[in-house]
Formats: sequence, C-alpha cells, structure tokens
Amino acid sequence: MMVGVHPLAGFDKLLHYKVPESVSDPIVVGSLVRVPIMNSFHLGIVGEIGAPKNFPLDKLKPIAQVLYPFPALPPDLLELARWMSSYYAAGLDSIIETMLPAAVRNGIGLKQDKYLSVVKRPSPEEYAALEKRAPQQVKLLRFLEQQFRPQKKSLVLARLGLTAAVSSALVKRGLVHEELRRVERIAYDDDVESGELVASQPHVLNAEQAAAVATVTAELAREKFGVSLLHGITGSGKTEVYLRAIDTALKSGGGVVFLVPEVALTPQTVARLRSRLEAIAPGHRCVVWHSHLSEGERLDGWLALATGEARVVVGARSAIFAPVRNLRLIVVDEEHEPAYKQDETPRYHGRDVAVMRAKLSQAICLLGSATPSLESFANAQAGKYQLIELRQRVDSRKLPHIDIVDLRIEALKQRTMPSLSRKLLDAMHARLERREQTILFINRRGYSSAMLCTKCGHTEECAHCSIAMTYHRADEMLRCHLCGDQKPAPLRCPKCGAPEIRWKGLGTQRVEETVRRMLPKARIERMDTDTMSKKNRFREVLSQFRAGKIDILIGTQMIGKGLDFPNVTLVGLIDADISMHIPDFRANERTFQLLVQVAGRAGRGDRAGEVVVQTFTPQAEAIQFSRHADYGGFAAAELKIRKDFNYPPYRHLIHHLFRGPNPEKLKFFAEQWAKLIEKELGDRVELRGPSASPIEKIKDEYRWQLWYFTNSVTKVVPEIARLRADFAWPDDITQVIDVDPVNLM
Repeated sequence: MMVGVHPLAGFDKLLHYKVPESVSDPIVVGSLVRVPIMNSFHLGIVGEIGAPKNFPLDKLKPIAQVLYPFPALPPDLLELARWMSSYYAAGLDSIIETMLPAAVRNGIGLKQDKYLSVVKRPSPEEYAALEKRAPQQVKLLRFLEQQFRPQKKSLVLARLGLTAAVSSALVKRGLVHEELRRVERIAYDDDVESGELVASQPHVLNAEQAAAVATVTAELAREKFGVSLLHGITGSGKTEVYLRAIDTALKSGGGVVFLVPEVALTPQTVARLRSRLEAIAPGHRCVVWHSHLSEGERLDGWLALATGEARVVVGARSAIFAPVRNLRLIVVDEEHEPAYKQDETPRYHGRDVAVMRAKLSQAICLLGSATPSLESFANAQAGKYQLIELRQRVDSRKLPHIDIVDLRIEALKQRTMPSLSRKLLDAMHARLERREQTILFINRRGYSSAMLCTKCGHTEECAHCSIAMTYHRADEMLRCHLCGDQKPAPLRCPKCGAPEIRWKGLGTQRVEETVRRMLPKARIERMDTDTMSKKNRFREVLSQFRAGKIDILIGTQMIGKGLDFPNVTLVGLIDADISMHIPDFRANERTFQLLVQVAGRAGRGDRAGEVVVQTFTPQAEAIQFSRHADYGGFAAAELKIRKDFNYPPYRHLIHHLFRGPNPEKLKFFAEQWAKLIEKELGDRVELRGPSASPIEKIKDEYRWQLWYFTNSVTKVVPEIARLRADFAWPDDITQVIDVDPVNLM
C-alpha cells in the first residue's frame, strides 16, 4: 500500500511513501503519520491513497508511525484546508497545523491512571490460607469485592494504607485485574459550582421564537446545506433558538459546532449548553475549545470529539476545526464580531470558514446577531441566506432608554475634560442605592492614551513603532500596545525637561480610579487584558458579578457583547467616539454595532434599563441610529454609501502588506510589484496604492501596503500567489496577504 502525505515541514508538496507491514493501525485519507524527510522525521497528513506517477516504487521510504487509529482530519476538514489554502493564499501545512492543536500533533499530554477490579473470587478455603500468609492482600481484595466498578489504584492504596506490592501480588495470582484508563480533563467542569447557574428546562417560546425554531428545524430536516441569518434585537432570545436547533440536530444523530467570538462568553454559553443537554439529552457532552485551555484539556477534548464520545463543541473561532462527526449544525453567535478574524497566518475569518465547512458537510450554518455584518445582511437581501427576524424582547421587555451626553457641553460645565458626566454619575449613585448593577465600557485599556508635554508639545512615542505609548498608572509605566515595549513613566519631559506633563485621553485604569474616588463604597472590578491574564480569572469575575458581589464592572470589548446579567440596569459608554474616527470604511458600522451591543447589556431582567452614551459627536449617524436600535435604517444608509464607492460587500478587498527595515527599499519593491500586477491582472483587479500604512512602523519594521479590489477572490488570489513566488523579493522584505481584512491599519 502506498500513500501521498502532506508533510508539516514548511513546504507544500505531496510526498509518497509505502506502508510497511509493521504498521498495524489502519491508514485512510486524513490519518496523522510520522514520515522521514532527509535525515529527520516530520508529521504529515495522508492526502491520498495510491502510488505516485513516474517514480520508481522501490525507492519509496516507509511510513514510520501512525499516531491515531482514526483520521485526525476527517474528509470535510481536509477539503476545507485545501479551500482555505487557495482562498487565503496560505500554505497547506500552516492551515493543517492550525486545525490540529499542538498537543495532538506532539502526541503528548495524555493522562492515564491505573484502575483495579476483582476478576476471580477465592473459595473460603483459599481465603483462609491467604489470610494467614498475606492479610494485607485479603484486606485489599475484600475492599475491591464491595465495589461496583473499577477503582483508581492510587486512591485505594492510600485509603487502605497499602503498598503497590500488595496489588501486584494479587494481580500475579490472577485474582485482581489492573488496567490503564485515559483520564479526561474536562474544561469548565466546575461551572455549575462557580455561579454560572442557568435554567435547564426550555423556556416557553413567544410567537417569533416559535416561528424561528420551526424554520431552522425545517432546514435541518432537509439534510442539505443552507445558511440562515438570525437577526434578533438584544434580549430577544436568540440563545433559546440556538438551543432548540442543537436539540433537533442531536436527536437526528448529528454533531454541532457552536462558535462565540470571545473567550469571556464561553463560560456562560457552556453552562447553558451543559445544563440544557443534561435535561433534554442525558449522556451528551459539551466540549470546550479555545486557546486559554491547558494542553491536556485541548487533547482530551479533541479525542472525545474525534472518537465520537462527544458531539457538541463550543468555543472561539478555532473550534470550527474541531473533528465533530456527522456535522449537522454550525451556530455562529455574534457573527459580526471582528474577533472571528485571525490576525496571523493563515488569516481566515471564522464566520466565512464556518459557512464553507457547512457547505462541505451538507450542514446548516446559523448566523446570529443583533447587529449583523453588512456582508451577511447583504447576502440575506440577495437571497443567498435565509433571513429570520426577532423584533421584540422576551416577555415583552422594553429596550433600555438611551441618553446622549454631549461632552462638549459637559466640558464647559465642569471646566475640565470629564471622565464621567454628571448624568452618568447621578445614575450610578441611584443604582448603588437600589443595589442594582452598572457596567461601564471604554474600549481602551491603560490609564491614558498618551503623555503630552504642555510646554513643548512633545508626545512620548514607542522607539519601535509609530504610535504614542500608553500610560499605565498601576505600575507607573509607559507601554506600547503593539510591540509590548515598556519603560518607566517620566516625571519631566524627556525633550525639554519641563515638569508640565499631562496625560491625554482615557483608559480603563483612569476610569476605575475616577469611579473609586466618586463612589468609595462601591465594589468595583476592572476587566481588560491587563487584569485577565491569569487563567480562569475572567470566569471568576463574571461569576462574582452574576452573584451580586460586584456593583460596578469596568471593561473593554470583552464585556460589551453577548453576556446576560439580569441585575444590570445601567450601562455607561465612556467615550463612544473611539472607534468612529479611524481611517477605516467600517468605522461607522463598528461604532453602531458597539453601541447597540453594549446598550443591550442593560435591562435584561425584570427592571427597566438605562444607557448613558458620552460623545463629542452626538449628531453622527451611527449614534443616532443606535439610539433607537434602528438596524434597518442604519444598514440602508450605510449600504448606499458602500455601493456608491464599490466597497465590500459589493466587491472583495485584499490587503497586501510589505514589511522591512529600509523604507526606501520597501517603497521601491512595492511600486515594482504594483506595476507587475497592473500588467498581469489589470482587467481583474482595481489597485489602490502602494502607500505607507497608517501605522508606518511596528517592531522596527516599516510598512507599505497595496489594496486589490476584485469581484472574485478565487480568480485573483491563486494568480497573485503564482506571481509572488516568481518575483525576485529581497530577503529582508516580508509580505502578508490578507483576504477580506477587518483591520485596515
């Protein structure tokens, strides 16, 4: 038997090997194998079964090892990897490595324990003789006889005060059986105890939810590929629709992938799924999948799915690569979130990959959001996706009242640039008195966004990047949020020596300091990447907040989406303008989505909610449309602008980034490359650039960029990849091709 293998060795080429008789495990397409290349061994995925063409078979090297007795990449995932390689201009080996967790590739981290059980009961005479010669063996034997199932060896011996020699003697006599069992480490296995309590029984559906469930159920019954966009306002009960769809998929024998954009959303989603599965489908397990898990948890979760022990996985974007058997349903919650886009090679978009995997598996992909991406909404309008709408909140709860505070007027009243307006402060005091909870949102960590000398105008910038360093007051440090460089915050201006240093802009630390000063009795917690670095810290904070042990939660985007806290009646957006004034055609869309999503965290219980939005541009369309949660109005206005300028979703956008230490050299080669593209692909793409990137330097590398606008990625990207491979690039210039980018900086 001969097979073609895609080696994970840094090059994309199918190599053929023979399968020796010593390999007993079955080999199929998708098997993970270890193969010799030159003088070392590498992992690889079997891509085809059969002999190579025009190559002497007697010179084929043998496969060294098969790592698992089942395919590590099922057929749909292998086909998905090939599509991603072509669409995203990424190496197949890098995509396969993304699909397979490191613990799976390395084959390490498997935990096993020894278990003891009785296999033969001695006669009374044998018992009497054994008790005289070896009373400790009898003690262990009698204990094991009283157990209904095999017992963990280490625990039994410790409890009885015996040594391993006692059990070994009984095994040698044939009275006790000792076996190795895989010990599974289940992520979030303690969620019920940590405060993530949810209703296990299905809620009574309102008319809109019932119609949505009926539509999705009918789609699942067809057993064909389809995409549905569930557009439901915040608090309209989208999660209940997801859970009913999952129930239907499982009852038909199918598997389910449930994607969430942020790790912070995973505990609540897992708790809901596990609680519901226990009630409606006892025995069904929910595997957790994201980058914050230990290697052991990732390996055990992968094994449970690959072997069919579990059929449901929930996690961040990489969960789309989980080896779920008989995949019937993929749910993408908060499908509009930029977090679904990978910012490292391969630069895939989790939502788009989910749609393609559903197509390859003939499954249903259910996209859900209160503020769908304009790409998805345009697909629904064009009839490519089925649109399902939920227009009212569950139990007829009202949307929160939104107050817009003009910070220009507030600054005149307070005679300073305020962190908190008087309206927001008064509302926070009122919630504290009523023992209700508040969420304050600002999408910028740190204390201040820049250090400014008021005498000479100097701003302290990162020595390695073209941005100002952020002041962190907790440890009096200036940090670059791009490269991580840091240094002590100066007491005097580094340029002119003047002590007139001011800290410009707001961050989560500064807001926290202000709130602690204004409301000294409040219990306050801050959630951003600076405070959530410790494993499971975000779970602890969210559990404490749910339990009412925290009055005010201050955070970045990780608390601005999807979370459900019934006692939160006030949400404050400290600076609604942060995401609006950036050079990105999606800036208005992002601002609208952010405002609606964050506002949706208020008033999800029995009490009415209130939202205070602080802004210097209250007249902006994104703010005015979000005030009334008018997605239809905003989408119509924004899509008209996109169509006028022929921006996505009406054309695809491809970003080509050039990085290097010499800006002149970088500019020259970028211009030469642009001339080649114009000559070869001028009829298929519209070029913009090349030009310096908005952030011209990061980590001591200068950056130039080129934009391709095209109607078809599949007709352009393979040609760009071919031309790039033949172009004479200098060794010190790095390139990145990003298809359908979400970050234009």
